[in-house]
Amino acid sequence: MLNYQTFEVPEDTQKEALNLLQQIAKTGNIKKGTNEVIKAIERSQAKIVYIAMDVSPEEIVAVLPPLCNEKKVPYIFINTKKNLGIAAGISVGSASIAVVEAGKLEDELKKFTQKITTLSAETSKPQQEQTQ
Repeated sequence: MLNYQTFEVPEDTQKEALNLLQQIAKTGNIKKGTNEVIKAIERSQAKIVYIAMDVSPEEIVAVLPPLCNEKKVPYIFINTKKNLGIAAGISVGSASIAVVEAGKLEDELKKFTQKITTLSAETSKPQQEQTQ
């Protein structure tokens, strides 16, 4: 597990998250890239944050989980920047994405964020591990 990865996300859950993101990107509003994502979180606009796990250096996205926890924004880890970029409808990888407006998929997003919140609570690293 990476230093900034606070919980494990099963492959099927990642696929579900990417499919949802792909649909939202067509009808809703997303922010791409860590700087834009941080702004969306700080402005309380982000409904969910997607974080890639193959970001180098890790510091680029390491600030996101603590910031999301502070602002009570659900977040999910995705294996690759490439998969995240493709789902967001861009031709390059993306270290992080924030959903600002879900468009027609508001109900689906609410159900999915509840699932992620439960998953993170069940599988999160103990606090002392995170600080080492």
